[in-house]
Amino acid sequence: MDTKALEKFCPWARVELIDAVHLRCVRYALDDAGRAAHPADADVVAGTVLTPSEKTQRAALFKRIERLNEERGGKGYAAFCEQQAYSWFNRFAAIRFMELHGYLSNNVRMLSAGSGAFEPECLRMASELDLPGLELTEVLDLITAGDDEALFRRILVAQMNELADCLPTVFGHVDDADALTLPDNLLAHGEHDVLFHLVADIPEEAWGDVEVLGWMYQFYNSELKDAFFKSKRKAAVEDLAPATQLFTPDWIVRYMVENSLGRLWMLNNPGSRLCEDMAYYIEPDVQHEDFIRIEGPEDITFCDPACGSGHILVYAFALLFEMYAERGYRERDIPQLILTKNLSGMEIDERAAQIASLVLAMCAREHDRRFFTRGVTADICVLGDVDIDVDALDPASALRQRPKLIEALTHLSEVGSLLNPTPDDLGALKGELMRGLSGDLFVSHTQAGIERAAELCEALSRTFDVVVANPPYMGSSSFNPFMGKWMKANYPDFKSDLFAAFISRIGNLCAAHGEAGIMSPFVWMFISSYEKLRNMMIDEKTLTSLVQLEYSGFSGATVPICTFTFHNSHIDDYMGGYVRLSDFVGAAVQGPKTLEAIQNPDCGWFYRADASTFHDIPGSPIAYWASGAVHETFISSDPLGAAHTFRVGMQTGNNGKFLRLWWEVCRSKEKFDSRCNEDAVQSNAKWFPYNKGGEFRRWYGNNDYIINWENEGRAVRTLEKGEKRTFSVLPIEFRFAPSVTWSLISSSKIAFRIKRSGGLHDIAGMSIFPNEDEKRTLIGFLNSSVSQSFLNLLAPTMNYQIGDITRLPSPRSLGNTEEIISGLVKDCENISQIDWDTQETSWDFKRSPLI
Repeated sequence: MDTKALEKFCPWARVELIDAVHLRCVRYALDDAGRAAHPADADVVAGTVLTPSEKTQRAALFKRIERLNEERGGKGYAAFCEQQAYSWFNRFAAIRFMELHGYLSNNVRMLSAGSGAFEPECLRMASELDLPGLELTEVLDLITAGDDEALFRRILVAQMNELADCLPTVFGHVDDADALTLPDNLLAHGEHDVLFHLVADIPEEAWGDVEVLGWMYQFYNSELKDAFFKSKRKAAVEDLAPATQLFTPDWIVRYMVENSLGRLWMLNNPGSRLCEDMAYYIEPDVQHEDFIRIEGPEDITFCDPACGSGHILVYAFALLFEMYAERGYRERDIPQLILTKNLSGMEIDERAAQIASLVLAMCAREHDRRFFTRGVTADICVLGDVDIDVDALDPASALRQRPKLIEALTHLSEVGSLLNPTPDDLGALKGELMRGLSGDLFVSHTQAGIERAAELCEALSRTFDVVVANPPYMGSSSFNPFMGKWMKANYPDFKSDLFAAFISRIGNLCAAHGEAGIMSPFVWMFISSYEKLRNMMIDEKTLTSLVQLEYSGFSGATVPICTFTFHNSHIDDYMGGYVRLSDFVGAAVQGPKTLEAIQNPDCGWFYRADASTFHDIPGSPIAYWASGAVHETFISSDPLGAAHTFRVGMQTGNNGKFLRLWWEVCRSKEKFDSRCNEDAVQSNAKWFPYNKGGEFRRWYGNNDYIINWENEGRAVRTLEKGEKRTFSVLPIEFRFAPSVTWSLISSSKIAFRIKRSGGLHDIAGMSIFPNEDEKRTLIGFLNSSVSQSFLNLLAPTMNYQIGDITRLPSPRSLGNTEEIISGLVKDCENISQIDWDTQETSWDFKRSPLI
């Protein structure tokens, strides 16, 4: 769908609604200054005498803000305005969707006219509306007075309260206190009026599918997300949801659900025609199958443990609906069965959970006109913090002996569904509940906390036949102190990113022999920090399918993406189906090219592979496209790291202070040809060449930087008073030695260069120190297409770490051809040096070749 209008409207609406709520709060002295000047029970605020009802409303909101202040360290008012603004945004969007689909009980448009204009039809039909709490006499009085604004407010609140009975998580009952923050001038057509622009700026056709509500949630938070990443701060509790929410593209949702939920159905019902509608379904390896046996659709349990706004659950609903229909269930009975027997979601953000509940209700209403009267709500579990007063517990209670559980519950809005309660944890909570029922636990709020904790831990302890998720992505560098410590303690092998921990956790949530689908960054497939995760997936699970997107093939994230499915047990010799999209640039072509590969496995980018063979290659990368000859080469060859010495470079801790471009200092203080550390010391020079990697360039070049290494780097090694920096230096034997180097980061292919003696190197200019007689043969191999093809298996990212190069297979003896190769490499080196020295930025520049 075209999301341009949503992308513009939603972040703008957030700002406008927060301002509108703030203005209402100022009117009733609920802002920080107003509360300081007027107590909760004030009769007069800002020169206005409050009516008894206004006084009661203000007192309720006053207490709510103060409670938030305690929880948010004095930032309660801002949080309150944010919460209220989002509540109104959700309600407005839900009503707009329902009025366009004819789902409102009176079948009257609340926000627009039949023509599409912002002329609420409800005002014209006000005397005929049947809504709870909307008294006809009051309506007629307002009509007589011509007060359309007051009338519209009353109708809107009444409509929301009617919807609260069937959609409580989205609407709740708008009590008088809440109504106090409903923005003013709801009927205005100005540049700051949200309802007007909601109707006027978003085309009616954009509301055709429920996914519009998910997109609105993501765009509403987009500025918060951008601000967090620009700040580079550690993630606070309030940062987690906007920073990690990502709306999953429709085709990836279909792929994951069809190859997990759909796969389970097809394995149990091989004659089903459902596969004809599952365009992204990859045929399984029927000779090596193992699966959970089910009798019918009511037996299947499905969960998204990081459900966000519910996009994955919506497609699972659609597929389950087809399963029920295939078995002959009545259309109007199916939605209730799906929501009560099949679907579950978990989410840390209450606002996203509201949208997930809403979209599933809309899916249900599409097939059951009376759904809103059935009292059924989606099973969306909001994982919020649970505060248990330890001091109120008996010193001998089992719960008090579980401080790690209590701590995790206190931070549940951060750890979310990563919390994996043990049977003993549940037993301790249930023991406290029994003690409370017997009258031994007197503190009511403690009892309520324990009840909520038991309820949440029960939900977190369930297992499901199918688990599908687009888990949050956040590297450990962004973890706050609690999260960093908790991840190390609970997911020590997967602590580098939230998504890795979620992959592990999904294995616990999924029943043995169940099916799972995940979308994640594809770095886990290759880089060394995720090797334990790869080994788990290869040895303990069964990769049934995988789609690896092109590096920039997903516009919603700044990381390269893959999506994959696995069977939650190991099946020997299973041949999974893999799609490699690395040759197809752009997000728009990823889905179509995946479809093409599935429909035509001989296309050239569809592969079958047994995951156990990935162990043939050092580090076990998920290199499904590697040929048999490649596997044999790695098996029969020693790694390059066993044959040569590799070194990560040094760090100064302050390059701006210690580095210069060579032409920025006096030439008499520079030395470019030191043979060793002693030679450099005796030269009394101050500045020496410093290899920082640089742009793509093979054979020779990128000689730009110099470092202050006077007196063996005394300035680098010495911290000045009050200075804080971390530095590391090279061992003496690697200083000024000749080497082969490459740049850590490359946007395309890797490039190796010879560095002659005379310099030091940085971590961005990692280096190999081969024997002199092997140097040119080595760089010849490293710059070859063969080496690049191996690195495409080991490190298909923009980073070429030293570990990636050490895992390359050592070239075998070349016999008489070694001398020829060495000569060709020397020619390449000389040509590259001549080219480099024609530039005035070379310290060996003599004159322009044009002269």
